[in-house]
Amino acid sequence: MLDAVRSRRILALALPIMGAMASQSLLNLVDAAMVGSLGGEALAAVGLGGYANFMAISLVLGLGAGVQAMVARRKGEGEPSVYAVPLNAGLLIGMALSVPILLFFWQFAADLMAVLAADDAVQALAEPYLLARVCGVFAVAMNFSYRGYWNGINRSGVYLRTLVSVHILNVIISYGLIFGAFGLPELGSTGAGIGTTLALYFGSLLYFIQTWREGRAHGFMVGRPSRTTLVNIMRVAAPQSVQQLLFSAGLVVLFWIIGRIGTQEVAVAHVLITLVLFLILPAIGLGLSATSLVGQALGRREPEDAYRWGWDVTRLAMILLFLMALPMWLVPDLILGIFLREPELVELGRLPLMITGLAICLDGIAIVFTQALLGAGAARSVMLVTLCVQWCFFLPLAYIIGPVLGGGLLGVWILQAGQRLATSLLLGRLWMRRQWIDIRL
Repeated sequence: MLDAVRSRRILALALPIMGAMASQSLLNLVDAAMVGSLGGEALAAVGLGGYANFMAISLVLGLGAGVQAMVARRKGEGEPSVYAVPLNAGLLIGMALSVPILLFFWQFAADLMAVLAADDAVQALAEPYLLARVCGVFAVAMNFSYRGYWNGINRSGVYLRTLVSVHILNVIISYGLIFGAFGLPELGSTGAGIGTTLALYFGSLLYFIQTWREGRAHGFMVGRPSRTTLVNIMRVAAPQSVQQLLFSAGLVVLFWIIGRIGTQEVAVAHVLITLVLFLILPAIGLGLSATSLVGQALGRREPEDAYRWGWDVTRLAMILLFLMALPMWLVPDLILGIFLREPELVELGRLPLMITGLAICLDGIAIVFTQALLGAGAARSVMLVTLCVQWCFFLPLAYIIGPVLGGGLLGVWILQAGQRLATSLLLGRLWMRRQWIDIRL
């Protein structure tokens, strides 16, 4: 049973995060719709380039979890003068990581796209899009660190208003650069990448201004992070970043596998995954609230309360995801028709979309327990579970079932539902064992 008081507290933290992420995924859907009007090759190129960029930025994504876990722990301990010290550490680490990441992908973007894109036309469009996006890696590092700080002190509304502002600007700039509107050059799919990167740096500036005004009392740009703080952030961030790297690499491999099936399948898969990322927003927002609630409870030395928060948030996520999945079962053609103009592509995506609707509730369990475990500092255990299921089970079988045995996109999507079930069961088991209670941050 859901406790009304605890549910209200969860939603007070989660709803602004969900709203911010809704704007982010809505932007992704808008981008897909705008680029989709350029044709299947452009849509496939943005899909490949976008997931390759996800691999580029994945090494800094863990900073958000590391900063949030430590800020929440400090808040639970009642030390307001040092709340922002983990943020200072996250910004330093992000700067150090971003330079080599940018240089590496700038050097090898063409080679990567040559491997991933079976179609020469798709490759020619994907490379400049990837280069435009990868230039935003430092902005991503800063933004995730800021997000961790504001969510960790229960001020997720700052995250909401900043991200919404970023996405409004992104839509305007990307539209202008894709189609040559507002006196801007017409750059096609590459313009979408440039617009997104410019908007990300605008978001970094907004975060800095707000944190400078309100976070100085918490030690922002004042408190010098100790070696212990840097090490503890990396204890959470490094496994999470490695997980994100290999997860994103797994997405790239998945698109390579689907590319062996056909270019049309790549275009449909890009739309399907974009829709999934939109529909799991409640679980992500609720999961991030679990990170703070679990971390704060452990900071107060209340492990039983932390354990309850994990289950309370999971139950709420399951209900919301079920409701959001209903349109995928009831009107799949209507949803796919927004992004796919050709009837054969809609036909190709119908059953995989309906299967996705069944699987996202399982995703909700995995996402919430992932974030709850990160709030407790158990990043290494999360990494091992998710990567073993993805790389040892899903990807090898996807290649065999898809291109080799001729199962096509539908066979791959059925197998992906099995991956989500296995991940959810294993992460739930980790939470129930409670070994994370003794982790110190």
